[in-house]
Amino acid sequence: MYKGKRILIIEDDQEISMLLSLIMTKSQLESVAAYSGTEGLLQLQNNSFDLILLDLMLPGKSGEELIREIRDNSSIPIIVISAKSDMKNKVHVLQMGADDYITKPFHQEEVIARVEVQLRKSSFHRTEPTEIRWRGLINNMDKRFVTINGIELQLTNAEFDILTFFMDNPERALSKKEIYESIWKGTYYGDDNTISVHVSNLRKKISDITTEDYIKTIWGVGFKLL
Repeated sequence: MYKGKRILIIEDDQEISMLLSLIMTKSQLESVAAYSGTEGLLQLQNNSFDLILLDLMLPGKSGEELIREIRDNSSIPIIVISAKSDMKNKVHVLQMGADDYITKPFHQEEVIARVEVQLRKSSFHRTEPTEIRWRGLINNMDKRFVTINGIELQLTNAEFDILTFFMDNPERALSKKEIYESIWKGTYYGDDNTISVHVSNLRKKISDITTEDYIKTIWGVGFKLL
């Protein structure tokens, strides 16, 4: 289904880079390796990719610096693969705009599953109505952009998918488990802060445009679109 999709691997450890490249090849995905943040940015400026696998501790430019620069111009899916395993660091990276986070050492099956989820989301097209509306929100699902009061929200893929799920289920209390398993297609173990971080980012981006509340926290359950 995703045969021929191009993956940029930005990883300075040559053995890990080669392993990730092999995982992509086994799944019939093309990959290009960059061994520093500077080289990765150069690849992005001169070539087209469908997804980025990104280490954080890189020579040249750090992974965090790359995420900031990439998100200024692109919504390309970014999966961070890092030895930094503390929750504070993971939350920070997701807040910056990464779509997912895998901790080293990783399982090959987990990497390809998460890659496929991001590729599926970025290539998803509905046969149903391509636009949904809720209050001041207008969601164009074919073009994957949302406006609020006529102003476009600059959303990552994960933020777009969560907001779309909310707009498909307005005024309904949605649990974190339900949101996670609907969007990431994996098992929710209850200790992952991913949903809360992305919802926090959504709230901030909405509040930059309007003072009206759109997302309510339902304590002990999850969230609801007002």
